[in-house]
Amino acid sequence: MRQTEFGVARYPPLQVGGAMLAGRMSILSGKTAVVFGVANKRSIAWGIAKAWAEAGANLIFNYQGERLKDNVSDLAQSFGEDTPLYPCDVSKDEEIDAFFEKVRGHTDKIDLMLHSVAFAPREALTGSFLETSREAFSVAHDISAYSLVALAQRATPMMTDGGSIIAMSYYGAEKVVPHYNVMGVAKASLEASTRYLAKDLGEKKIRVNCISAGPVQTLAARGIAGFTDMVKHYEAHAPLGRSCTTEELGQTGVFLASDGAASITGQVIYVDGGYQIMGM
Repeated sequence: MRQTEFGVARYPPLQVGGAMLAGRMSILSGKTAVVFGVANKRSIAWGIAKAWAEAGANLIFNYQGERLKDNVSDLAQSFGEDTPLYPCDVSKDEEIDAFFEKVRGHTDKIDLMLHSVAFAPREALTGSFLETSREAFSVAHDISAYSLVALAQRATPMMTDGGSIIAMSYYGAEKVVPHYNVMGVAKASLEASTRYLAKDLGEKKIRVNCISAGPVQTLAARGIAGFTDMVKHYEAHAPLGRSCTTEELGQTGVFLASDGAASITGQVIYVDGGYQIMGM
């Protein structure tokens, strides 16, 4: 991704997204959120971002690469044409620094951060885990797990009144899921990182949690071999007879971002139709 140059000019203050109903008290009113990971309208990150905006939060988005810029821009502008959107490749520290410097041009304080970022080479998501290359292992962990730490390093100094950081995980972090392979191992690392960050940041009143979503039809999910069979398996075995929707994940994101979850940190919250509880 091309490095972005910028000066010291200040930007206009954020405006509450148009989705907030006039005169309605919202549980995230006045909160500012940075959202990492929106790719298109089917993204889990988009479902949570919409729910946050409807609950009153002001949003700032990233996009990774010019290929995704137009998609993310069109979605972000549904909350107003001045909704901030900046490039950030989470595998590059200089781009993370540049992104948060841009954020500081809008606001001195943020309250919420969503990490919905994961990647592994396609060839690592087929065949067996035994065949995972050193490079694929490194890339999956860097982008899918370490990036949470890197983003938290920059976000937490701006969370001066406490805050909530949410990352997205999946059941493959806990149990073996065919073809999920190195991504499952990276998600296990993400969940462990969540716990360690929760411990370090608790004294700052910053909570860190994971949402473990059931299978959802997203751009990333289509890269997993056998994904359709996975969805059918949930329908056959989950107590609710299905997985979940991005709208339901959005509402869970609102809860974890709100004062209603003020004593919840370091946890993995399963939103999967109850599949995780089943032994057989």
